[in-house]
Amino acid sequence: MSDARAAAGTGPGADLAADFGAGVRAAVAAERRELAEVFESLPVGDWGAPSLCEGWRVREVVAHMSTGFRLSLPRMLGEMVRARGNLHRMTDRVARRDAAAYSPDQLCGFLRDNADHPWTPPVGGVVAALAHDVVHGLDVTVALGLERKVPEDRLSVLLDAVRPRDLRFFGVDLTGVRLVADDLAWSCGHGDAVSGSAQDLLLVTFGRRLPPGRLHGGPSSRFTTR
Repeated sequence: MSDARAAAGTGPGADLAADFGAGVRAAVAAERRELAEVFESLPVGDWGAPSLCEGWRVREVVAHMSTGFRLSLPRMLGEMVRARGNLHRMTDRVARRDAAAYSPDQLCGFLRDNADHPWTPPVGGVVAALAHDVVHGLDVTVALGLERKVPEDRLSVLLDAVRPRDLRFFGVDLTGVRLVADDLAWSCGHGDAVSGSAQDLLLVTFGRRLPPGRLHGGPSSRFTTR
């Protein structure tokens, strides 16, 4: 490919990138629609149950999932100013406020009606948007003991994108540990093996602690709730 075509973003490489992006966008929309159905089927009592997101109930997680659709950039910046620039403080306050302000039906509607919304997190683009929905969906379904299986193609995209800087951001220490999926050809790290389903290991890479019995191997207790 000529330098001119590369600079213009044309040619086979650009076509592959566009196809990949379109495929991930479709996966994001499908994930949101499927999760809206899952959440709509939850008993009322489950909305107050704890999730895998420390300190958040199911209500806060689902409210947080739609924040990017509902808050304009100026409003988001205003929330950041009120939180004195602390992203975690801002997202926590907004999630708690919105969980109290909206009913479960409304929260599900925000997710379902915005399945094709182009929102992405500040860093990571469309793959980060897919991770946002998949991981928070698992925060709910795993915590509630639901047997929802994330499609393999979505998990593969997210696991292939795991990088050391992401692990550091989420406070994940894999020193002496090798994560090994028992249902996909994927592993990460070096050392004693910790095995589990691909979606459970994805949660580990995002700093979640899992319920007992889902991971196997000597160091697995490092990533399990006590």
